[in-house]
Amino acid sequence: MRAYVTANSSDDDPGVVGERLVALGYQLRVFHREDHESWPDVDDADLIVALGSDWSVYWDHVAGPVGAEVALLRKAHERGVPVLGICFGSQLLATALDGTVSRSPRPDQEIGWFDVAPVEGAPAVLGGRWFQWHYDRWTLPLDAELLATTPGANQAFRLGRTVATQFHPEVTAGIVARWAASGDAGELLAQGIEVAALVADTERMEADVRPRAYALVDWFCREVVGG
Repeated sequence: MRAYVTANSSDDDPGVVGERLVALGYQLRVFHREDHESWPDVDDADLIVALGSDWSVYWDHVAGPVGAEVALLRKAHERGVPVLGICFGSQLLATALDGTVSRSPRPDQEIGWFDVAPVEGAPAVLGGRWFQWHYDRWTLPLDAELLATTPGANQAFRLGRTVATQFHPEVTAGIVARWAASGDAGELLAQGIEVAALVADTERMEADVRPRAYALVDWFCREVVGG
């Protein structure tokens, strides 16, 4: 089984999500957004995972790769190829499916570990404390089912075989430490967020979140991919 992963070349680690997919028998192939002209056809994939990014979907200087990935995800959705979009990946999906993406008015409330609440009837595996790191947020695409929220933003939706999570089920302490060292420290401090505390919190949460992330991937593969 083939799982295609789309990511920035500087940040292409699918973390715990990739770890679980491999354990379930998937072979991962990572495709970089910067090399979008060489991507294969979506029909060659059994599922697609679109990872996060430090980009925004509305930035003019990345319009080429963003437009190409939006088109790819829309095509996958239309052809029934299962897609899981994480953070920036969820914003790409919202864009592809006629939702909207805009800057969050309170990003300080959306960077760190926050409780995510499933809506009534949504899968319980989406609930709990999950890692957030985003400055943008999406509106629900037409006909999509809202699955989870926080006070600051929508957190998950499903439309057919497409699922989006604004939160990061894939993170490890190493991933967060790398993000924190990538040049974003100044903006974090401006939001009143200490980099060391963010990494330390993730180290404390990692043992708890891994089995919950596994359960989320299992639900996706069982109910969305296999459903």
